[in-house]
Amino acid sequence: MTTTLAPPVREDRHKTPPEDLRALALRHGLTVSGARPSLPVYVRQLWSRRDFIAAFATARLTAQYSQARLGQVWQVMTPLLNAAVYYAIFGVLMNAKHGVPDYVPFLLTGIFVWTFTSDTVLAGTRAISGNLGLVRALHFPRASLPIALALQQLQQLLLSLTALGTILVGCGQFPTWSWLLAVPALLCQALFNTGAALVLARLAARTPDISQLMPFVLRTWMYASGVMFSIQNLAGAGRFPDAVVLALQCNPAAVYIDLMRFALIESYTAAQLPPHVWALAAGWALLAFAGGFIWFWKAEETYGRG
Repeated sequence: MTTTLAPPVREDRHKTPPEDLRALALRHGLTVSGARPSLPVYVRQLWSRRDFIAAFATARLTAQYSQARLGQVWQVMTPLLNAAVYYAIFGVLMNAKHGVPDYVPFLLTGIFVWTFTSDTVLAGTRAISGNLGLVRALHFPRASLPIALALQQLQQLLLSLTALGTILVGCGQFPTWSWLLAVPALLCQALFNTGAALVLARLAARTPDISQLMPFVLRTWMYASGVMFSIQNLAGAGRFPDAVVLALQCNPAAVYIDLMRFALIESYTAAQLPPHVWALAAGWALLAFAGGFIWFWKAEETYGRG
């Protein structure tokens, strides 16, 4: 009986232990592919892509209505048509204009400001899922996409405000120094909208069905934001508990709508604006933007996977 011995296993003396490879990579600045950078590094990377963000927003704005005959006119026509419908239903049939001076400027301002928030939030739900080819093909800070889409909506609003100002003048609301207050109000709203877009971008990246649910959520939010009716009159009527009225008044969308009405409508400017409104506007803006940005950054390495 013969015994066959297995050939001895030769050790690869040139094989480098994994620990040494890891140390070598770290020493030369190599990192794991797709790893999330630190927050300061991420902010610097995002700032270095500012030209891309601006160009992406402008290109999306130009292409948005490129297939329509009226083109960019729809940026103004859409909120105006909504205003006509809401005026007929709420202003006439439901008599929401009762006790509200300058109801047409009141309604138009509310719709234009609300449209800015709702369109930005909806755009955020499609920031990652609608650009998967770009996300998977190129390496860049993913926050560039929701921020660019929020910038696109801001650009669209600035174009629409020209039409809104013209309509307000036609309704007897002539420019005054108070119109300058629209600048900080819009800045706070833009920061809040961007933060909300970042939050929705991360949620929709993992659960795409959120984009189908958001129109219903936004419609409910609009009804609670005093777009078509006065929350102050609602509070004076005494039909709702004080806690409900307070929640409606602290609603961020309602806060930004009130600030714009206070800036642009004379009957509102003549009244005393509660001092807490500006504090609420700034607080909502900082909380939404900082919180949304950090929360989005924490999932940076997961976008585009699956």
